[in-house]
Amino acid sequence: MVDVLDNKRAATRFRILVQIAERQPAVSQGEIAGEVGVTSQAVSEYIRELVDDGLVEKEGRSRYRVTREGVDWLFRAADDVRRFADHVTGDVLGAMSEDAYIATTDIEEGETVSLTVEDGLLHATPGSDGPATGIATTDAAAGTDVGVTSFEGVMDLVPGSVTVLQVPSIRTGGSRAIDDETVTDACDDADIVVAAGVEAIVACRQTAADPDVTFAVGEVAADAANHGLEVTAVATTDAVGRVTDALRDADVSYEVLEG
Repeated sequence: MVDVLDNKRAATRFRILVQIAERQPAVSQGEIAGEVGVTSQAVSEYIRELVDDGLVEKEGRSRYRVTREGVDWLFRAADDVRRFADHVTGDVLGAMSEDAYIATTDIEEGETVSLTVEDGLLHATPGSDGPATGIATTDAAAGTDVGVTSFEGVMDLVPGSVTVLQVPSIRTGGSRAIDDETVTDACDDADIVVAAGVEAIVACRQTAADPDVTFAVGEVAADAANHGLEVTAVATTDAVGRVTDALRDADVSYEVLEG
């Protein structure tokens, strides 16, 4: 495995190869030297080594191209960098960060707490029985916010899903063209109802399923589902695509129902 973070030479080699890939085939060694922070002579030596190793091929004076082997090497090196960055942000900084939770009972600063998600919100309970734990950084009474840090483990969280119910646009009948029972059935068991488009909002209100959110519906639905909630998104036909695009981008499970 290539580890470009192991030493300065490996890191410089990686950066120069990236610069060649960005600039190929016309490569200015002086420009690369300025970007990487080494001398032009050093860049020349690195390029010579890259050519000898089969990672770069020379096509003429100041013309170079990264070979297939060079591309594979870059992918492996980039994976090393990404894994290290994930370790820093997730394991190191994640353990050092402080987040707010809702205290289920009274909590004292310095106390170990178990962490859970309830109704889409983060909760902290005294004790270490849960699969995820942290250390309280503040005192807190039951029902108030408490700071938590030094996270360990993974919280049990089953992602929710989104049901997208299409409502005809006004051109094809609007809210009058969908049965109230269809809307009621789609919304009854949802933890949260969101609606996109006037026709969809009216269709919800006609069945007393007043939507919780009427703006940025796709993003809100995706965020709620990722916090374990079951969501119904009632959307006018014209708005369905924007909603489902946001759900796909967030990798959220969803189904679309015809109104």
